[in-house]
Amino acid sequence: MRHPISKAAAGALFWLAGTAAAADDNKVVVELFTSQGCSSCPPADAMLGELAERDDVIPLALHVDYWDYIGWADIFADPAYTRRQKGYAHATGQRMVYTPQMVIDGQDHVIGSRPMEVLDLIRAHQEQAQTVSISLEVEGDMLDVSITSTGAVSAPCIVQLVRYEPQETVEIETGENAGRTLDYVNIVTSWEVIGEWDGVSDFEAKVAHGGTNVAIIVQHVGYGPILAAAARDLD
Repeated sequence: MRHPISKAAAGALFWLAGTAAAADDNKVVVELFTSQGCSSCPPADAMLGELAERDDVIPLALHVDYWDYIGWADIFADPAYTRRQKGYAHATGQRMVYTPQMVIDGQDHVIGSRPMEVLDLIRAHQEQAQTVSISLEVEGDMLDVSITSTGAVSAPCIVQLVRYEPQETVEIETGENAGRTLDYVNIVTSWEVIGEWDGVSDFEAKVAHGGTNVAIIVQHVGYGPILAAAARDLD
């Protein structure tokens, strides 16, 4: 579904064929912008569930709020995730946002239910040289974050902490998906910047992990490329 920042329906959707990929140190971040009020989104939500089974991907579901008015208010939606999606759109000169949309490593945008395109993009990003290394250590209720450069890194970069719930099942009562019971995975509950990094000196931070699954994402400012990401399952 499109929202101009808009409204027009998304096209035909396809289920993800099961695929297995060898784990790699270079984790690819897949952001899915989705909504429980979007009839086109369940196939993409299911695809994200398939990606969550892989060791080489950090798939994250960001539920937007701009479809809440059509009959069902998404219980996971947050205006912050709508702003993030619009930020990506503005950064690439797009005038509209839509669901379901996947953004691969902050760079490539694709309809979130086109499995072959998604898998090809993931593979392409895995083949890129990694210039940033992230180390995560859990000490009680705190997460120690260490970031170093392993190659040339252009600044400025931001370091982001993402908290997410691994799985929830929701009975949709009204709206376009009325009567359906749908599974959701890796549901983002907070997304915050914990620091800036110059790409040269080592970055160190200690943050509360909140007892849920967490990811650390290093990204160029202005919704640019994601340079590195690491995750820990704490739930």
